[in-house]
Amino acid sequence: MTTFDEIKVDISVVLGESEMPVHQLLRMGRGAVIDLDVSEDDDVTIYANNTLVARGQVVLLGERIGISITEVLMRPPEIRPMRINGPL
Repeated sequence: MTTFDEIKVDISVVLGESEMPVHQLLRMGRGAVIDLDVSEDDDVTIYANNTLVARGQVVLLGERIGISITEVLMRPPEIRPMRINGPL
């Protein structure tokens, strides 16, 4: 029987976005800064397996960075996975 401990989920947190031509990206070197379209107080978006699931705020935990979840997003019923009846 599979347990939840064995299920892997890819979590991505997006702080902002930026557009630039590929040639400009390729010219960037170490220490280059990319301007994002957000401010430091804006929400981040949280994805699980490339599906938007929540929003949150960046928090500092000593020398580490974390995310405080502020809103869990519900998906409409038509795109929720079907439930399987019976044992897996």
